[in-house]
Amino acid sequence: MEAHLLGCQFAPHRHDTYAVALTLQGVQSFDYRGSERHSQPGGVVVIHPDERHDGRPGTCDGFRYRGIHIEPGRIQRMLGGRELPFIAGGTSTDPHLIRAVRVLLADYQRPLGELEFDDALYDLSTALNALSTQRRQLKPLDYCSAELAREFLVAHWDKDVTLACLEQVSGRDRWKLSRDFRALFGTSPYRYLLMRRLEQARNMLASNQAPADIAVACRFADQSHFIRHFRNAFGMTPGKWAGPA
Repeated sequence: MEAHLLGCQFAPHRHDTYAVALTLQGVQSFDYRGSERHSQPGGVVVIHPDERHDGRPGTCDGFRYRGIHIEPGRIQRMLGGRELPFIAGGTSTDPHLIRAVRVLLADYQRPLGELEFDDALYDLSTALNALSTQRRQLKPLDYCSAELAREFLVAHWDKDVTLACLEQVSGRDRWKLSRDFRALFGTSPYRYLLMRRLEQARNMLASNQAPADIAVACRFADQSHFIRHFRNAFGMTPGKWAGPA
C-alpha cells in the first residue's frame, strides 16, 4: 500500500506480522518500545511482530510512505529456522536493507509473480538478518516442530487449542515448543491463534455480520471481549473498521 497521512494518526496497536515501510516524504514518527522514533525520506521502518506502536506525522506537512505487512512464516522459510530478526529502534538507513525494501515495493500496485516475490523476500530476509540485534539463542531451535504447530493453529483457529494439543501435533515438549515458537515467529502460540481469529472476524465484518454473532463464531467470550482484542490489534473498534452500514 501507499498512503499520505496528514492531520491524523494511527492509534496504538500491534499485529503478528512485520510492518515494513519506506518513508517517501515528510517525517514518519511513532512510539516504539518506550521511545519516540522518526524516519525521514529514504529511510526504512521495520516494526517487529507483536510490538505495540502507533504512527503520526512528525511535522504539520504530514508524511507519505509505502509499506507491506509480511507474515513471519514467510521470513522463516528464507532463514531456515534462525531466530526472527529484530531491528533495534524500528528504523534503519542501511543501504542494503533500503535497496531490498525498494525492490519489494517498487511496483506495489502490480501483484508480483511467485518467483519475483520470493527473490525480493529473500533479499529482504537476509538484509534483516544481517542487521538484527536479537540475542542469538544458545539452544537450538526446532523449526520443523514449530512450523507444524503454526500450521495446526491456522487450520484450527475455531477450535479450543491447548499446549498439550500442540505438543502432540508437533512431537515437541510443550515448553520448548513455546520458546521456539516465540523466537521463530515473534509471538506466542496463543497470540498467533488470537490473530487468526481476528483475521476471520475482519472477513465476517466485511460481509456485514453482526459483532455479537462474530464474537461467538470466532470463540471470544462475549462481544466486549471481542471488541477489546480487535481494538488492541488494529487500533480501532470493529464498528469503526466496518464503517457505515
